Amino acid sequence: MHDRPDPCEILTAAAAFLRRELIPALPPELSFKTRILANALDLVARQTAADGAAADGTHARLAGLLGREGSEEELAADLARRIEEGAIALTDPALIDHLWTTTLAKLAVDQPNYASYRAETGAAGLQE
Repeated sequence: MHDRPDPCEILTAAAAFLRRELIPALPPELSFKTRILANALDLVARQTAADGAAADGTHARLAGLLGREGSEEELAADLARRIEEGAIALTDPALIDHLWTTTLAKLAVDQPNYASYRAETGAAGLQE
């Protein structure tokens, strides 16, 4: 167990500092590049926060879908093979649930402001 601030809080604070203090004081070209950096810090913070829960959920769904244990990489490769061979139909409700849930988890990290993601999950938009 680590003390606070945790890595997500540090990254979030750094991004907020860039947006609040640095970007307004920079010339346009550097302001744009610094905004990209702030967005990257936000993405890493979201990824760090989501890693454990998303990985556990993905592994559990894959194991349930395939009826066996293994590493997430092994299970994902097995799933791809079974889909390719037709052993798991693209219309399988468990497959659809897995793919949909995985996609939403990835969007939560990569594109949380994406309108369709927000509409599907009821998530509020994040500040830019």
